[in-house]
Amino acid sequence: MVLLVDKYRPKSFDKMDIHKDMSQQLKNIVNTGDFPHLLFYGPSGAGKKTRVMALLKEVYGVKAEKTKLENKEIKVGSQLSKSITVTTLSSPCHIEINPSDSGNYDRYVIGTLLKEIAQSAPLDQSAERNFKVVIINEVDLLSREAQQALRRTMEKYVKTCRLVLMATSISKILSPIKSRCLCIRVPAPTSEEISTVLQKVAKQEVFNLPKAFCDEISEKSEGNLRRALLMLEASKAEKYPFTAGQKARLPEWERFIADIAKEIMEDQSPKRLLEIREKYYQLITNCIPPELILQKLANYLIVVVDYDVKHQVSHWSAFYEHRLKCGSRPIFHLEAFTAKIMSVYKRYVKLLSFVNNL
Repeated sequence: MVLLVDKYRPKSFDKMDIHKDMSQQLKNIVNTGDFPHLLFYGPSGAGKKTRVMALLKEVYGVKAEKTKLENKEIKVGSQLSKSITVTTLSSPCHIEINPSDSGNYDRYVIGTLLKEIAQSAPLDQSAERNFKVVIINEVDLLSREAQQALRRTMEKYVKTCRLVLMATSISKILSPIKSRCLCIRVPAPTSEEISTVLQKVAKQEVFNLPKAFCDEISEKSEGNLRRALLMLEASKAEKYPFTAGQKARLPEWERFIADIAKEIMEDQSPKRLLEIREKYYQLITNCIPPELILQKLANYLIVVVDYDVKHQVSHWSAFYEHRLKCGSRPIFHLEAFTAKIMSVYKRYVKLLSFVNNL
């Protein structure tokens, strides 16, 4: 079974319904016969990866779609005594890597694997372009050392290699990298644009999608088109035909985090903290990024806590998000954030009770 988000992913610029002016600009860049290093940035679900793949297809044709997974062994450590496995996705025209998956060893992936790719001959000897294209995901999650290694590679192999970088935000990317790329911002689609896409998909799938329900999915998707399509498919699988007043089905992991927020407000005890710790483990083992867990939890807490505590939730969520970036054991920082919010809220409740008894 093919998900709707994959089935209706546009494969060329002409088939894209969102940001058509950007698609035309990218086509113009490709038609010049060459292009610089590119940095696509924007929120998740805005269409960065879709545009990159359409760009490759515009340059190389259908060969860019013939991809395969490969595992490469890379020596890491001060004595190069340890090996890690890096998964790459490649076609005759490009290679895609995600160095941030390697954690603290990301600088070795950049310094070794990227250098090896850039020095080797073009993947497709018959291609008109005599340079290779390397796609690097989540550049904003790379360590400072990895970004410095990336900058040196960009300078040294600019004639034989073109880098296409993707990131959610450019605020965490070094200025030398940004200055060597053509930065392209891919903004989140509006609710109206998401509604248009959902209605188009419903029409092609031959099922009725009420406008009110479509608008609700668009609002709850938070500007994430991929999320909107997954919510539509989940809601249809749960109950169809759609009825008046039917609620859009949120992802299971998000409802799980909402329950954690409620549990924090109900009881601030060591026993409850241990129970929540187990739930964090469940989320992490199901591949939910710790940063996303913290972000969603903070959003739910801000909604349910009293006004006088909201600023402290914001402050400590930012504090522990920074700790998450610097540390290597996410569970410690998620648990510390939970304990801190429990402490803050319990102190606030006691103070409020004392004031009311005066």
